Amino acid sequence: MGTEGMLRAENTLFTAAMIVYFAAMILYFVFISAKRDKLAKAAFAVQAAGFILHTAALVCRGIGAGRLPLTNQYEFATSFAWGLCLVSLIFVWKYKFQVLGAFSVPVVFLIIGYAAMQSKEVKELMPALRSGWLGFHVSTAIIAYGAFGVSFVLSIIFLMRDKMKDQSFMGRHVPDKEKLDMISYRSVALGLLFLTFTILTGAIWAERAWGSYWSWDPKETWSLVTWIIYAVYLHLRLRKGWKGRSAAIFAVIGFICVMFTYVGVNTLLPGMHSYG
Repeated sequence: MGTEGMLRAENTLFTAAMIVYFAAMILYFVFISAKRDKLAKAAFAVQAAGFILHTAALVCRGIGAGRLPLTNQYEFATSFAWGLCLVSLIFVWKYKFQVLGAFSVPVVFLIIGYAAMQSKEVKELMPALRSGWLGFHVSTAIIAYGAFGVSFVLSIIFLMRDKMKDQSFMGRHVPDKEKLDMISYRSVALGLLFLTFTILTGAIWAERAWGSYWSWDPKETWSLVTWIIYAVYLHLRLRKGWKGRSAAIFAVIGFICVMFTYVGVNTLLPGMHSYG
């Protein structure tokens, strides 16, 4: 299959993944509204199927473009949704927490929907992007953003937990606030680790491409702001024992900063990272 064939296959798989994610979202909603436990397993399986289709779409995009599919708004958005879905699946499976899927899959669907509105045109890379550091830099950003997305979802659930009676359907399927807080903390820690790798690899790459480790480009600046917000979160938690509602609100604010770093900076503050 040639380049054009791969890109056509990617378009078909991308559309199929969107449809399957939408089906998973509906199944999760029906699971909660109809209170049918069996639907949770079905929704998880459908979400996993969407993830497999999504992965295949990214592989076809990479082969068709002749490079890693991580260099423009469309490619990063679809990869962002992929990373969020991956972290969500891992946490749902690890903690047997199906309700997390009901909150995370809609976010995945919104992000992949945003990707669908971007141009899918394959363009030749600018010289600065033709580097082996591309894969390290952007892939770590995808995992970081995915982990922060899961911490955002967990924090929203935490803030709603008091309204769920322990003996109710939702109360039985959602962990207590202490466990929610712990899972959210682990997700933030994972995200901050990978965001640190993102900033470090970006600095090394920038020095090799432009002769400077740091240039205060808008995306660099806001990535640093995001890093500081989550670093403060971990510092307060580890040194001051900061937990609960305040930590959840802080994590929500952090993800708002993540989204501004990705969407807002590209839209309002163009710079050297305007391509991604």
